[in-house]
Amino acid sequence: MDDQTDVSLIGNEQRVSSRGRFVYVLTFFSAIGGFLFGYDTGVVSGAMIILKDQFHLNNIWQEMIISITIAFAALFALVGGVINSFLGRRGGIVIASIIFIAGSLTLALANNKETLLIGRAIVGAGIGIASMTTPIYIAEISPVEIRGRLVTFNNVMITFGQFVASCIDGLFSSNKESGWRFMLGLAAVPATIQLVGFIFLPESPRWLIGKGRYNEAKDILTKISGDREAAEREIEMVKSTVDNESSSNVTMLVTLLKDRGVRRALVVGCFLQLIQQFSGINTVMYYSATIVQMSGIRDATTAIWMAAVTAFVNFIFTIVGVILVEKVGRRSLTLGSLAGVVGSLLFLALGFLLSSTHSPPVITHAPVSTSDHCYQFSHCSDCMQTSTCGFCYVETNHNISSSWCYPVNSTDPQVSVDGLCDTTSTSDTYFASNYCPTKYSWMALAGMIAYLACFAPGMGPMPWTINAEIYPQWARDTANSYSTAVNWISNMFVSLTFLNITQALTYQGAFLLYACLAAAGFVFLFLFLPETKGKRLEQIESMFQQRWLVPCQKNINYNSLRSNSVVDEGLSDEE
Repeated sequence: MDDQTDVSLIGNEQRVSSRGRFVYVLTFFSAIGGFLFGYDTGVVSGAMIILKDQFHLNNIWQEMIISITIAFAALFALVGGVINSFLGRRGGIVIASIIFIAGSLTLALANNKETLLIGRAIVGAGIGIASMTTPIYIAEISPVEIRGRLVTFNNVMITFGQFVASCIDGLFSSNKESGWRFMLGLAAVPATIQLVGFIFLPESPRWLIGKGRYNEAKDILTKISGDREAAEREIEMVKSTVDNESSSNVTMLVTLLKDRGVRRALVVGCFLQLIQQFSGINTVMYYSATIVQMSGIRDATTAIWMAAVTAFVNFIFTIVGVILVEKVGRRSLTLGSLAGVVGSLLFLALGFLLSSTHSPPVITHAPVSTSDHCYQFSHCSDCMQTSTCGFCYVETNHNISSSWCYPVNSTDPQVSVDGLCDTTSTSDTYFASNYCPTKYSWMALAGMIAYLACFAPGMGPMPWTINAEIYPQWARDTANSYSTAVNWISNMFVSLTFLNITQALTYQGAFLLYACLAAAGFVFLFLFLPETKGKRLEQIESMFQQRWLVPCQKNINYNSLRSNSVVDEGLSDEE
């Protein structure tokens, strides 16, 4: 931990190491929910390669099995707000663990596509509850000087779950008969560990204070801080900012919108989640296998393992975010990350533009059937614009000696319907259904790595970290449920519109559009996102009562909070 970090009100520098052990235990077990979030959203891409043949899934069924998880995550993010309000953060995590176990076992034992659909819906419900509950729980049990790192650790676990999912996909990809059962069912193991752990772990002390259960909260805060007097001071300070919670989620929404500070915080929080998705992260991850193939790796199995490398890059740079969040602050890390995202998206767009401009010609124009319309295209880029066509070419000494535009096989997009590329066994003959081989293909791979390196430390974790901090106690459950739902709804929107956008604007146009959206997001957040580093959760509420434009706000320092008198003075200054 950085020696320059501030001292929390529930302890001092001499107690950090002793109290940290318990805080880290709580953080680890709660962040297993983040791991399950990442694993279950990442594992399906590899499993689908086997499932579509095993259950004869057409495109509609494949899209349904993938998208129903996102839809149920959005729905149950809202339900999670009610669960958190009535049953607490611990209750929400326990329920999410049970749902993860049920969904994983349902998927592992599925014998038909309908059961697969139900299993993915159940898993989506668990993801929705976990994604909004875990950051809140960690934020509420964390000392102020390491709160950002601990909440960001949840995102480290999300990206680690995606990396593990990619590795599991690679390990079981050769087992066509039952490999998918292991891929989808193994999530039950960490879910069980989390469930057992939370049988013995405590509730969030701030939630207990909000419910008037002060003695329980005092015991937990004492165990965290190692100082009963500090715990009593913390309880008194939290009590002074806690209002009675409404029992109705609909009434809570009206209350949120009536309160000036919460209304502003909700706008900023929802916009953070929105721009996280609209800056194109799922598009880049979705297209990563194609980008890998463009760079010269054409073997399907190798491409699956390279997808694991992509997930590993995302994981490693998320750790960078943990290191930086308490050093440079949430605002600076978010804005710096978003600026890098804009630059890397522009570089990606340029790479696709140059690849399109210098795409190889279709040398031979010969239809393979009476219904073949692909043969008429003159260049690979034209061939790629139609989803039913692919570019078949023979490579000799790194030069294309022959090429055709063939219809794509609907059951296996790695081969054509007929012609020289109707099998993958021909040496030096390749079939590209979604890319064009050019000397500029390396730019797409470099742009993707740069994008992940910029996105992962800031725009990956900060929307979750900041949303866990910026709402007052009485509004935290409901406000987080709405912002999380915005994340999942925008996730689904981007996923459903990506192919249409690429067909209408080309790949370079799509990435240029995402760059423009990210740039607009940068401007908005520069104006309206305040810095929450070094501030207690109860102090952040008053920050949002000030002017909307952050550059016009008074620069009030909360970074030396060592006594009640200092806190009271700081709060009175804000008011």
